[in-house]
Amino acid sequence: MKIALINENSQAAKNAMICDTLKKVTEPMGHEVYNYGMYSDKDPHQLTYVQNGILAAVLLNSGAADYVITGCGTGEGAMLACNAFPGVLCGHIVDVSDAYMFAQINDGNAIALPFAKGFGWGAELNLQYIFEKLFEGESGQGYPRERAVPEQRNKKILDEVKKVTHTGMTDILKNLDQELVKGALSGDKFQEYFFANCKCDKIADCVKTILA
Repeated sequence: MKIALINENSQAAKNAMICDTLKKVTEPMGHEVYNYGMYSDKDPHQLTYVQNGILAAVLLNSGAADYVITGCGTGEGAMLACNAFPGVLCGHIVDVSDAYMFAQINDGNAIALPFAKGFGWGAELNLQYIFEKLFEGESGQGYPRERAVPEQRNKKILDEVKKVTHTGMTDILKNLDQELVKGALSGDKFQEYFFANCKCDKIADCVKTILA
C-alpha cells in the first residue's frame, strides 16, 4: 500500500515526527510512505487544510496513493475538506479505538488527525498506536464481527451515493480556482512522487495542464 502524508501550515512543524512514526509502524508491514509536506513551519510552500483535501483527492482518485494521512489543529477541517471530494472517505480519528473501528466498520481510505487539540505529552505514542490499529490486518471486516455483513453493505451503499453526489475529479479540478489547485499541487516532492505512481492518464494530463 502507498500511504501519503499531508500536513497543512498550522501543524507543519510536526511533519518530521509524524512521518517518522508512520514509517516506523507501516514500513515493517510492507507499506510505502510518501511525504507530501509541508515539511516544516518554514516551508515556503504553504498548504491550507482545504488544499490538503484537494491534494488527497488527486492522489487517491489517480491511484498515486492508496491511503492518505492528514489533519490540522482539530482534524475537523481537514476531514471536511477531504470528504468534499469523490473517491475519498475520510474519518476523524482521535484515539486508538477510533482508528480500529473506522478501519473495520467504515473501511475508508483517509484519516484526519487533531495535531494541536489534545496533542500533548505522549502524543507520538498515541500516533503510533493509532497507526498500528489502522493498518493491522485487513480492513472492512466489521466490528463487532457479527455486524460485518450489514456494515459492509452500508459501505457499498455509501460508495454508490458518493458516485451520484459528486462529479468527476478532472471536472472538479478544472472548475476550482486554479491558483488554489496549483498551490495544492506545487510541493517540492509532488511531481516526483505523483507522476511515478499515478495510474490515471486523464488525471495526470489534467494535473500537467494546471501546473504548466
